[in-house]
Amino acid sequence: MLYRELGNTGFKASLLGLGCMRLPYIDDADMTKGVNLEKAYELIRYAMEQGVNYFDSAQGYHAGESEAILGEALDYKVNGVSLREKSWITTKHPFWGEVDTGKIRGNLEATLKKLRTDYLDTYLMHGIGPGNWPNIQALDIWGIFSKFKEEGLIRHIGFSYHGNYDHFSEVVKYYPWDVCLVMHNMLDQKREVTAKGVELAAEHGVAVTIMEPLRGGGLAHAPEVVKAVYDGSSAKRTPAEWAFRYLADMPGVASIVSGMSSMEQLKENLAIFAQPDMTPGSLSSKEHDTIVAARKAYESIVTIPCTTCNYCMPCPQNVGIPSIFTQYNDGNRFGFFDQVRRSYMFATRGGRSVDKCTECGICTPKCPHGIDIPKELKVAHETLKGWKE
Repeated sequence: MLYRELGNTGFKASLLGLGCMRLPYIDDADMTKGVNLEKAYELIRYAMEQGVNYFDSAQGYHAGESEAILGEALDYKVNGVSLREKSWITTKHPFWGEVDTGKIRGNLEATLKKLRTDYLDTYLMHGIGPGNWPNIQALDIWGIFSKFKEEGLIRHIGFSYHGNYDHFSEVVKYYPWDVCLVMHNMLDQKREVTAKGVELAAEHGVAVTIMEPLRGGGLAHAPEVVKAVYDGSSAKRTPAEWAFRYLADMPGVASIVSGMSSMEQLKENLAIFAQPDMTPGSLSSKEHDTIVAARKAYESIVTIPCTTCNYCMPCPQNVGIPSIFTQYNDGNRFGFFDQVRRSYMFATRGGRSVDKCTECGICTPKCPHGIDIPKELKVAHETLKGWKE
């Protein structure tokens, strides 16, 4: 396992981190049955034995059970030494919807109890974005977290982020953060924080950890046009390795957090991250060209010609038209629908799914690409519906 400095924390984090949002389920076809605890404990402990020391969880993962599972797994001794003593635990407090500042301390105390620890290595403000950032400032969440730090309940303050680069740059510069968790991968060059955002955070001394390195598992799959690109390279690698190497090549990245659902996935990833050349600047110009060509090949696979220009919005029924088309296109692009169906499940719970569409037709004449939006939404809905969790 390779390790990198976690910003200015003084800790050397494993380049491969374990995300605890996709732990093994009892039944992969019906995730409402819950996590397979025996397999989850085995997965976490094996990762630790193989050198993984960075673990990422959140209060809401696995219906609120993720932290307790991680705590149980790490409350285990090897040669008399607790796995907790050698690990770095990052978890998150949610800040969407109504936030009751009076409950934040109680939430933290509950988290510590679940994790069976007296302190958190990093406590993140979960899911900062343009929508909740003003409220986080107004409620002085930083002041609340700083008090926890003074009391020794948390050691470092950070945030996870979903939004664009311009807003991210404002957030990064606003407080003296220790760690941030951002979405970046070889495909999303213009979405989320971008490579420029990773560089900016590192320049400000903020440790950068990466989420969704495989785009929810999609980048581990290569349709024929992408496979042809990879096959044409002298470097013979799996699609997942190409995606991981793109991130490992970036000097600003401290740890790449991957959610692994099986021992097979974990062992495959461990083998990739055990290679000594998974270092910044290790990719040759030809290998960079291969990644660019693969990206273009992925982008060429689009079923519905939506460019997410948002001209069709707002929808009077609050249907998330552009995001639904993006989810549908991504599923077809990767030939892998698990992640996009899961995302659509959340849209359904939030009242933004296609079943809210009344076919009023207001959106169609606004589309610069002439998409028959109500018709294509039905197609997308039939493909994306049905995820259970």
